[in-house]
Amino acid sequence: MKYRTLGNSELCISEISLGSWGIHEGVEQQNAEACIYKAFDVGINFIDTSNSYAAGGAESFLGEVLQGVERSSYILATKVFFPTSPTDKGLSAVQIRKQIDASLSRLRTDYIDLYQCHRYDPDTPLEETMMALTEVVRQGKARYIGFSEWSPEQIQAAGNLADVERFVSSQPQYSMLWRDPEAEVFPLCTANGIGQIVWSPLAQGVLTGKYQPGKVPPQNSRAANQKMNWFLLDELFSDRILTAVQNLKPIALDLGLSMAQLALAWVLQSEYVSSAIIGASRPEQIVDNAAASGVELDTDVLVAIDQLLVSVVHK
Repeated sequence: MKYRTLGNSELCISEISLGSWGIHEGVEQQNAEACIYKAFDVGINFIDTSNSYAAGGAESFLGEVLQGVERSSYILATKVFFPTSPTDKGLSAVQIRKQIDASLSRLRTDYIDLYQCHRYDPDTPLEETMMALTEVVRQGKARYIGFSEWSPEQIQAAGNLADVERFVSSQPQYSMLWRDPEAEVFPLCTANGIGQIVWSPLAQGVLTGKYQPGKVPPQNSRAANQKMNWFLLDELFSDRILTAVQNLKPIALDLGLSMAQLALAWVLQSEYVSSAIIGASRPEQIVDNAAASGVELDTDVLVAIDQLLVSVVHK
């Protein structure tokens, strides 16, 4: 496993990181625990969660499983914004103060390495949000702050504020099929010392090649799991996209890579990306995905991929 520094921080994070969105939803606890331990075995040191995953259940699960693991040996990130109850949501100062304490309690830790705004809150003044996040850092409850899926204008507005803590991370959706951040978000973040921790680098599993055009999803896949498939984008599962993805299989085969490894290696070719978040329901998926770290794709391969996907890429 290789590691990269996250933006203007002192966090050195694994190129492959483990997300916990599916924990407590569609993954049995025994398998979820095995995935976490396997992640550590293969060198993954960055775990990403949220207070809203399973209404706090994912944080509570991690807090239990990580007991007994040396706290300094891993980097823990969580998020705030989405509802955790009918009255608890958003990025107001009241909510940030309440939710950071709740997350610390569930995670059974004294501090969060990276505390992220899960989305932008249009109902709260940005100054209020940033001052509250600054308070969290200066109290020692979080080491650094980040955001997920903010627009360039929102990112710049936060950077223009004086006397507040600076963001060090951005968490956008990014993959071979979803390249929206390339045009503006990536270069703007780099100019402001913000690194990228990308989610859905496998395009919700589509880039593994297991979903085939005209066929029902495999029985053990996320798309076939009623507890987990509500979040999937129909656009990614069109026959047009699935057909294009199948055409990548000879490239992966020639390189001796699985389709997942090819997709993750492609994301990690970007100078902007610090880490790619994976999800897993079985330990063997962790092993396969982690092997993408350090894989270098030459220019001919990158060009061939672009040519095969040019008609289906979302920019």
